Amino acid sequence: MSDTPFGFGLPPEEPDDGDEGKKKDQQSGGGQGPANPFGFGGLPGAGGFGGPGADNPLAAMFGSLNPNDLGAAFQQLGQMLSYEGGPVNWDMAKQIARQTVAQGTEDGTKDASVGPAERTAVEEAVRLADLWLDDATSLPSGSGSAVAWSRAEWVEATLPAWQELVDPVAERVGAAMGDVLPEEMQAMAGPLIGMMRSMGGAMFGTQIGQAVGVLAGEVVGSSDVGLPLGPAGKAALLPVNIEAFGKDLGVPKEEVRLYLALREAAHQRLFAHVPWLRSHLFGAVEGYARGIKVDTAKLEDVVGQFDPQNPEQLQDALQQGMFQPEDSPEQKAALARLETALALVEGWVDAVVHAAAKPRLSSADALRETLRRRRATGGPAEQTFATLIGLELRPRRLRDASRLWASLTDARGVDGRDALWAHPDMLPTASDLDDPDGFVHREQLDFSELDKMLGEAADGSAEKPNLKKDATEDGTDDVKGDGSE
Repeated sequence: MSDTPFGFGLPPEEPDDGDEGKKKDQQSGGGQGPANPFGFGGLPGAGGFGGPGADNPLAAMFGSLNPNDLGAAFQQLGQMLSYEGGPVNWDMAKQIARQTVAQGTEDGTKDASVGPAERTAVEEAVRLADLWLDDATSLPSGSGSAVAWSRAEWVEATLPAWQELVDPVAERVGAAMGDVLPEEMQAMAGPLIGMMRSMGGAMFGTQIGQAVGVLAGEVVGSSDVGLPLGPAGKAALLPVNIEAFGKDLGVPKEEVRLYLALREAAHQRLFAHVPWLRSHLFGAVEGYARGIKVDTAKLEDVVGQFDPQNPEQLQDALQQGMFQPEDSPEQKAALARLETALALVEGWVDAVVHAAAKPRLSSADALRETLRRRRATGGPAEQTFATLIGLELRPRRLRDASRLWASLTDARGVDGRDALWAHPDMLPTASDLDDPDGFVHREQLDFSELDKMLGEAADGSAEKPNLKKDATEDGTDDVKGDGSE
C-alpha cells in the first residue's frame, strides 16, 4: 500500500494483452520506467519515461522532446488542468487503479479473468455459507446473487463507494488550495485558482487510484474494509486473491474459500437488513472529514517554493502531515463514533462467522486468528483509510467488539443479540467496548425495568374507564372525569 497520501506517483501500465502487449509497450518506450505523475505514458522522441531523464519527468518531457511532440505533451497537460469536475479527478483515479492492477502485486501475482469453474465454486461456497449462517443469526440472507470478480472488476464495482467516502476530505483540501493566495489577489487570480484546484483533483485522483489499485490486489471480497463497497445484494469473492491468501496457511483451498464466503455473506446480511447502517457509517466518515483541517501555512509554503524541475518536492511535503484532525470535542466524538461503528460491524461478523464455522470446519480457529492478525498488523482496511482519509483504525476495538457480541449471545441468545441492530441508539458505545459484561448486565436491567413500566402503564389505562364512569355517576363534569387538566 502506498504511504504517500495525496502525492503524485503513477505506476507503469501493463497492457491488457499480457506479455505480447508488454513487449510492444517496451518497444514504444513506455511501461517500465519510474512513476509518471501526469500520466503521459510513453512519448515519441522522449524514450518514454523509462528512458533518459526518467528520474525527472518534466525535464524528460521538455528537455528531450522535438517540437512536434512538445505540442502533444502540452495538449495532454492541458486536458488534465482543464478538469472541472468535483474535488477528485475520478477518471484519472479509475485509469490509475486499473494500471496498478495490471502491473500485478509485489509477489508477482497477476490479475486474471475468472473462469466458469471458479464462478461455480464461489456460487456454491456462498450458497453453503448462507445455509450455515441461518443457525448463527436471526438476520435472513442478504445475498441476492454470488459473483466472482477479477481485481479489475472489483475496482469498477467499488469506485462509486470510494467516491462517496473520499470526496468530503478532498473538498476540504480543494478549498484550501484556493485559499493559499492572499485575499486581495484571489479576485484577480481566478484562472490560477481553478488550475490549482484541477491540480488538486489530479493529485487526489493519482493517489486514490494507486491506493484502490493496490487494495484490489489484497482484498478477498467486497466487504474487507467493513463497509459495503460493492452493489447491494451481491456477495463477491476474488478467486485470485483467495488463492494467494491461502497459499501458505496449510489449509485446504475449499475451506479457505468457504470461510471467506461466510464472512462475505454475513456482511451482506447485516447491510441488507439493517437499513440505516450504511448511511450511519458513511455519515460517520463524513463527520470525521468535516473536522480535518488543512495546514494552509504549509500548503502556501509548498506552492510558493514549488520547483517544476523537482516535482518530488511536492510529494515529499504532502507526506509530512498536511492534514491535521482538529483537537476538539466534536472531532473526538466523530472519530470515536466512526471507529466504534466499524468495530461493531467487524466484531459482529467475526462472532457470527465463528459460531457458524467452529462446529463444521477444523480450520475455523486458525483462519479466524489469521484474519484478526491481518487486520492488527495493518491490513488493507487500516492502510487504505490511513491513506485516503487520514484515519487509522484501532484493531483492539475489533477484538473487544467480538467479545461483546459473544457475551450478548450467551446472555440473550441470537435473537436478543441481533435485535440491537434495530436502531443506532441501541448499539454499544466506545466505553461499552471496554466493559462488555457491564453493557450486557446494564442493558438487561434496563429492558426489565422497561417491561415493568409498560405493564404499570397498561394497568393504569385499564383503570381509567372506571374512573370516568365513577365520575359521571357522581354527576361531575365528564371532561374532568377524563383526568384531563
